[in-house]
Amino acid sequence: MLRENLPAIADLADLELVAAVAEKAVGVKQLLRDVARDYAPVVFANSLGAEDMVLTDMIWGEGAEIGIFSLDTGRLPAETYELMARAESHYGRRLEVFAPRHEAVQSFVAGFGINGFYDSVEARKTCCHARKVEPLQRALAGKQAWITGLRAAQSQTREKLKTVSFDNVNNMVKISPLADWSEREIWVYLRANHVPYNALHDRNYPSIGCAPCTRAIQPGEDVRAGRWWWESADTKECGLHRRPDGTLVRASAKANVGEAEVKAPSGAGRSQIEEAKECGLHLVDGRLQRIAKQGVEA
Repeated sequence: MLRENLPAIADLADLELVAAVAEKAVGVKQLLRDVARDYAPVVFANSLGAEDMVLTDMIWGEGAEIGIFSLDTGRLPAETYELMARAESHYGRRLEVFAPRHEAVQSFVAGFGINGFYDSVEARKTCCHARKVEPLQRALAGKQAWITGLRAAQSQTREKLKTVSFDNVNNMVKISPLADWSEREIWVYLRANHVPYNALHDRNYPSIGCAPCTRAIQPGEDVRAGRWWWESADTKECGLHRRPDGTLVRASAKANVGEAEVKAPSGAGRSQIEEAKECGLHLVDGRLQRIAKQGVEA
């Protein structure tokens, strides 16, 4: 999906646009309240992107009974750590932070090298599993549902995204309240409500992950073109999220995530196969779970 032109501050004078976003926000807040009531305990996986800061504002700002956690991979940009601190100060709340197990990181470095994720899909998947997928599994343990900031318009891998689905891998309901929001709507909400956001967004980073795996994008590029840019574009994900049709290839067996092993072609190096661009966090089989009063069919 090509990046939209983001609204300037002056665009907030468009009262019709601001009102439309505010109306959509009312619906999202009601959904969050329903989820908190019907699926306690429920948590929000905050990756500290623009969408996630919208949801953070709605959850912390409204006092919803929803826990918020972030994954510190150990290789995040300095700007992301700065946002963590600013968000905690702004809302007077503390993020729960999950870090990778040191033995898993040591094993990856010993086997693939400090920056071995550039060399093959297998290596990149293994790194994502150690730094993201396994910590996510710990963060979700004992929960009934989890919330994400995914949007259908973010990439081809997410265009079939549903607001409510069943995460077959983690065996719980998965909620994406902003699934039908546009990037423009996200930014209108952020600016109208004075929500803190990552400074890298102002430097052409619409999607932000680990520092070595994220670059700024150029005009006309896909919004996720800066993620794992040495790989091809069709299925860029880290493994935390799977496409709703279930077709995405998951991380390798070496990463211990339980599906077919993914290997780069001989000599592929930084030009790797399309079907592997996921980190393992969002792996769903497309089945929908009915939520009370939401009318979502199973």
